Amino acid sequence: MNLITACSLTKSFRRRHVIKGIDLTIGQGKVIAMIGPNGAGKSTIISMLAGIIKPDGGTVTHWREDYRAHMGVQLQATPFFEGYTAEENLALFAAMYRVRLNRSQLREKLAECGLADTGKTPAARLSLGQQKRLALAVTTLHHPQLIVLDEPAAGLDPRASHEIRQLIRSMAANGSRTVLFSSHDMEEVERTADQVIFIRGGRVAADGEPAALKQEHGVEHLEELYLKLTEA
Repeated sequence: MNLITACSLTKSFRRRHVIKGIDLTIGQGKVIAMIGPNGAGKSTIISMLAGIIKPDGGTVTHWREDYRAHMGVQLQATPFFEGYTAEENLALFAAMYRVRLNRSQLREKLAECGLADTGKTPAARLSLGQQKRLALAVTTLHHPQLIVLDEPAAGLDPRASHEIRQLIRSMAANGSRTVLFSSHDMEEVERTADQVIFIRGGRVAADGEPAALKQEHGVEHLEELYLKLTEA
């Protein structure tokens, strides 16, 4: 089953054509990476797929009418409530999602994201990696069927990036969830994604399973494919 089908999407900002006719599908139970150079249009596409902004042309079809209630979206920065602990932030976001969690369940959710020892720490004092994991905990509070992440490991050290990769894989482990994320880290993509969508110049330049794309383009690693597809 496809969760999202996009046909002929276009988008312009101040007469600059950013998205120039995108066709793609987001299937169920996969980890899907969207990659491409800065300015290629990845964040704009993700925002249109998530229903945050409207395309100028084309259509986006979702798997159900109330899809927003079954989607978790994490943009590049999550605005935590200042002065509140990690556990209190989680409780506040749970209330916004109308999810009832007692203290024990809040602690379990933090533990799932590797934050068992940080519940009483102010969210603002967490490391960047811990804040990213807290953002993932917030994003999945309501057990969404589709999780959309915009550069979830941006700015992290190798250890923190590894932890984010593990969380992403665990989210889609049983096939009931789909994770769509954007990234510039080809190691992260190669180790995490079942499908890769390469965006260049507002268009889809490649789309498929990593192994199939590498074979098609005669390369051994996704980084080589990235360099090949971004050649002038």
